[in-house]
Amino acid sequence: MTERDMAQFEQYNTSDLWQKDRDHHLHPWQHFDSFREAGATVMVQGDGCYVYDSDGGRYFDGIGGMWCVNIGYGREEMVEVIAEQTRRLPYFNPFVDTTNAPAAELASKLAQWAPGSLNHVFFSCGGSTANDTAFRLIQFYQSCRGKPQKQHIIAREDSYHGSTYVAMSIGGKAADHVPEFSYITDTIHHVSSPNSYRRPEGASESEFCDHLISELENKILSIGPEKVAAFFAEPIMGSGGVIVPPAGYHRRTWELCKQYDVLYVSDEVVTAFGRLGHMFASEEVFGIQPDIITCAKGLSSGYLPLGATIYSDEIHQVIDEAGENRSFAHGFTYSAHPVCCAAALKNMEILERDNILGQVQEVGPYFEQQLRSLMDLEIVGDVRGHQFMMCVENVANKETKALLSDEIDVGKRITQHCESMGLLVRPIGHLNVLSPPLTMTREQVDFVVEVLRSSIKKTMDDLVKEGLWKG
Repeated sequence: MTERDMAQFEQYNTSDLWQKDRDHHLHPWQHFDSFREAGATVMVQGDGCYVYDSDGGRYFDGIGGMWCVNIGYGREEMVEVIAEQTRRLPYFNPFVDTTNAPAAELASKLAQWAPGSLNHVFFSCGGSTANDTAFRLIQFYQSCRGKPQKQHIIAREDSYHGSTYVAMSIGGKAADHVPEFSYITDTIHHVSSPNSYRRPEGASESEFCDHLISELENKILSIGPEKVAAFFAEPIMGSGGVIVPPAGYHRRTWELCKQYDVLYVSDEVVTAFGRLGHMFASEEVFGIQPDIITCAKGLSSGYLPLGATIYSDEIHQVIDEAGENRSFAHGFTYSAHPVCCAAALKNMEILERDNILGQVQEVGPYFEQQLRSLMDLEIVGDVRGHQFMMCVENVANKETKALLSDEIDVGKRITQHCESMGLLVRPIGHLNVLSPPLTMTREQVDFVVEVLRSSIKKTMDDLVKEGLWKG
């Protein structure tokens, strides 16, 4: 980096910022013991697939912010449209009978892209609130159709649907259900994770799928179809471990839902807007037509917070015509925020104009192939995912699939080595997750895989030296 390049970072006092953040900022998922000692890295700039810390350190962002910076950092045209809309109309409330131009345009655009009859949109502030809205919409719909007893929700173990009270209750990640919080347990139920890597020993993928379908049907029947309102499912499970269900799973679960009059909610907060090479993955990748799709993240590529709950004509007709003097008493001050919607419209334009979905379809298979080359390493038990949504699972023994102890924190160790070589990878326990900007090139894929390989090897050496793994 040149002296001129370094000069732009001189305005930042890293130790001062670090201290202020440590003393006053409670972070999402903050781990108190480690944070008290290490604090946080202060990021100050982004460009393309790279971010920079306050000391000028440069990192390839293999996390894509948080599954979301799909078009990459530093898009000047995004800055311009945000500034322009802020000057024109920074805010006006969307309640009851007022709207704004960007919200109307974006709702129409999403209806155009969403599969089938999903022609209606409710805007919120992110993925958690999009799923909260789906939950409220389902209750409203079932009541409007004269079936108020249909209140029960089924989701999966290892699923993640957000961090608000309802969304976290629907989610099935055991590690997120910490004892200090309470959760809805009487009307929210979970069935097994569709994790083929962890399927019962001796079972084929097809047999495992049969078991999962049977389990879901039995769960519906045990609760009572007249009480089950909806099934929530991520096309590929994200924070729960980038779990790709066995072939045919989504289609068969969708058919079960149709059979028993259960709404199918496809949580595409991560998978929509290009991460799997399509605007939406439900129909294009998995061949299903959900009743509701929730989305966020790539909707604005993280430039501003925005979520959307997209639902069908069939649902809308029921809630629109069920009777007089009713209102959908749900919403947020920042629903349909004009600046956020304007940013999303420009983001959609960039995705289309620059053929970024085509870029994912071309580079994605190469990314998968190169990452799977890590399977020759002794602690890499599984490499899974699809396109620009991938995960490496680290194990103590490849034959038994036994895990290293949680105290070792192997994913974090690997991540720290990666960071020292200029790569950001997300650790989730024994996993290392990758969700880079969709503009990643083949050359950048090679860098990511090379650094990961080196970091995993260094971690293996560390574990042997510390007597934590025999090798």
